[in-house]
Amino acid sequence: MKKITILGTGYVGLVSGAGISDFGHKVTCADIAKDKIDLLKSGFIPIYEPGLEELVKKNVDAKRLAFTSDIDLAIQNAEVVFIAVGTPEGKDGVADISAIESVAVSIGKNLNDYKVICTKSTVPIGTGELISDIINKTKPSNIKFDYVSNPEFLREGSAIKDFLWPDRVVIGASTEKSFKIMKEVYSPLYINEKPIMHTSVITAEMIKYAANSFLALKISYINEVANLCDILGADVHEVAKAMGQDGRISPKFLHPGPGFGGSCFPKDTKALAYLSKSQGVSMITVEAAIETNRLQKDLMAKKMKRLVGGKFSGKQIAILGLAFKPNTDDVRDSASINMIHMIESRGGVCESI
Repeated sequence: MKKITILGTGYVGLVSGAGISDFGHKVTCADIAKDKIDLLKSGFIPIYEPGLEELVKKNVDAKRLAFTSDIDLAIQNAEVVFIAVGTPEGKDGVADISAIESVAVSIGKNLNDYKVICTKSTVPIGTGELISDIINKTKPSNIKFDYVSNPEFLREGSAIKDFLWPDRVVIGASTEKSFKIMKEVYSPLYINEKPIMHTSVITAEMIKYAANSFLALKISYINEVANLCDILGADVHEVAKAMGQDGRISPKFLHPGPGFGGSCFPKDTKALAYLSKSQGVSMITVEAAIETNRLQKDLMAKKMKRLVGGKFSGKQIAILGLAFKPNTDDVRDSASINMIHMIESRGGVCESI
């Protein structure tokens, strides 16, 4: 059993903390937001994710999972420290890593023994080196640590299943010692022969962005196919089903709709496009997916306008659902928000249900 601290109690931090504690480790989820920690201690889960409340309660009751706002003590008591703070979209599409930098300073100041420092947050490629530099500058000179990148691949609405029964676990570790410790963290998965990939830190960071951007590409592609099917009279659902039965393609993320949203795909595609430009490398397909997604949201409002007689003025329209996908309460970059703004800007009245 490892003593593990998760820094950040957002979506990734809570799911990871609950999942790792369910593996049998002693986990402390820490956050500077004392009001959020107080709510978690009282049994309230601030996000909606199927199965999360039950998993948290199970492991709190088993005394494997706890919550604290004492960041310093949480770091000092841990053998492995996971960084799971937010990296929202910043200027020009690049991720804002100010919270990552702040956490790295706190880790360095409280490094009292050898620890593995592991990033779960989605960070720009190369951030691992920055985190290590910050910790080295702030830690006691005689204390050692290893840095690891362990990106998450959680789908909102299916995150518990994705964490406990993953397709693979990616561990970007530069030393055999830190990789061995991380294998112990994920020991139930290792025993069950789930693929655990050992890569370099920068490769692990790249895997996360490459995977998310490819899934965004699939969504944008099937949406463009759907738009053409509308004009030609073809059934896009049958087209997508037939495509998905091809083992080279798979049916996942071939569901036409109003465009991708949420906290990951919009941010990660922009970050990868920004990085590629800064390195002088063309990422035309990803840039096209971003533009296709923007146009798809506009197209949905135009289709609605045709369906209500060519104008929104004087019309009252019910919006059934605001989240960007089913089984979540996340409205970040949701297509419904774009559509509501367009309807109301043209004189319509919206009511969300």
